[in-house]
Amino acid sequence: MTNHLRPNHLRLGVNIDHVATIRNARGGLHPDPLRAAEMAAAAGADGITVHLREDRRHITDADLDRLSIGVALPINLEMAATDEMLGIALRHRPHAACIVPERRAERTTEGGLDAAGQHNVLAPIISRLRDAGMRVSLFIAPEERQLEAAARLGAPVVELHTGPYAHAEGEAVAAELARLERAVAIGTAMGLELHAGHGLTYDNVTPVAALPQLAELNIGHFLIGEAVFVGLSSAIGRMRGLMDAARASA
Repeated sequence: MTNHLRPNHLRLGVNIDHVATIRNARGGLHPDPLRAAEMAAAAGADGITVHLREDRRHITDADLDRLSIGVALPINLEMAATDEMLGIALRHRPHAACIVPERRAERTTEGGLDAAGQHNVLAPIISRLRDAGMRVSLFIAPEERQLEAAARLGAPVVELHTGPYAHAEGEAVAAELARLERAVAIGTAMGLELHAGHGLTYDNVTPVAALPQLAELNIGHFLIGEAVFVGLSSAIGRMRGLMDAARASA
């Protein structure tokens, strides 16, 4: 029985952007993001996530071409809400398109998408992606206002930004977890499919994975960093095990 058919299975999307980041530091072909995607599939990933940025600092157009052809798992393309990225998504037609905020100067995605404030920009892009058969998601802060905006826009999926939870310390950890729990409850009541990601590690993933309404976690930077020490298969396998254990005990 495949992972996605197991009752109460929490999907793991592995973001392989930073395999390309390492390659790009020196140029050339090594390490190969396609090989990383194949290894992730063998280690228990349910999908592959990539973010094709405007400045191509991670994966490139050529990587997306190869991944689209060579990866058996569903591909989740993270993309900015621009005409260029819409055109690329429509050409490749990945399984999923996750619209994320993007600023050229940021090191990584630093906040959630303002779905409430960008309705007129997002609405036509979401419509065209959905019409092309892609599962559309919005990467948003765990806030009721943003969840309501996503529902109005017709996005069937939201990915909750777990960065504030992941980086919280002391009493703030419980407060951020409660914020996530409330957002999950609100989103579920709206009929949205709930995903989460950003900053998740072995140390903080269990409480998030235990939220039974969540369908998917997307994790990348930590896994690629951990792979330097233990190998990619082992890093993903341990995360998969922690997620399964958390969901089993929920």
